[in-house]
Amino acid sequence: MRPLKSHFPDHALTTLETLLKQTKEARVFRRAQAVHAVVAGQHVSAVSATFHLANSARRKWVQRFANQGPQGLLDRPRPGRPRTVTCALEQHLNHLVDPDPLQHGSLYSQWSGRELATALAQQTGIQLSRESVRCV
Repeated sequence: MRPLKSHFPDHALTTLETLLKQTKEARVFRRAQAVHAVVAGQHVSAVSATFHLANSARRKWVQRFANQGPQGLLDRPRPGRPRTVTCALEQHLNHLVDPDPLQHGSLYSQWSGRELATALAQQTGIQLSRESVRCV
């Protein structure tokens, strides 16, 4: 089996090490770790086993890195409707759950999905269904 190392420029390991230090996204970090192991010369099947990746997934990330550099390891935009619940809204909901519901005018001492959705809509103006609140 021909080593994949020959397909990468000399600075590939340095680029991946920098990416590993700077990235804050777990998926990108994991992809960079797997590609780094391949570029460093580890056997590709061992890398797939170590990182619990299917060979097709490992192959995809290695090829994307070889063709696009570090940008190839980032998530691509997904088709479909954008998320309604942003990170900021999720944090706001988490802060809302912490205090006692009685402080917000609830009749019960535990939040229900409907009451949380109503309180969130009153505070932010964004209406979510109780199912969306439950998923968060």
